[in-house]
Amino acid sequence: MAAITPAQRLQRSVLLAPAAICRAAATQVKEPEEVWMLRQAKRVRASYVREVLDRGGDERLAQIWLLRQPQEVRESYIEYVLESDHQALG
Repeated sequence: MAAITPAQRLQRSVLLAPAAICRAAATQVKEPEEVWMLRQAKRVRASYVREVLDRGGDERLAQIWLLRQPQEVRESYIEYVLESDHQALG
């Protein structure tokens, strides 16, 4: 397993932080996926850290993780990231 970079350590720390810190961080990122993740409940964020980041963080792991989430989490991703006009606003 490769060493964790400072950027990965920061990402992990923020995702595992209390909701108030994540909400503040969400105002500082640009990608809809990042905003969406930072607005999720701590249990969802912790699951992502455990199942994706701690296992290497590649895109395939992220896709598997999302598909295994409860319907309300998947639906919120569809609504906020895939169906929104964030791309047009950028």
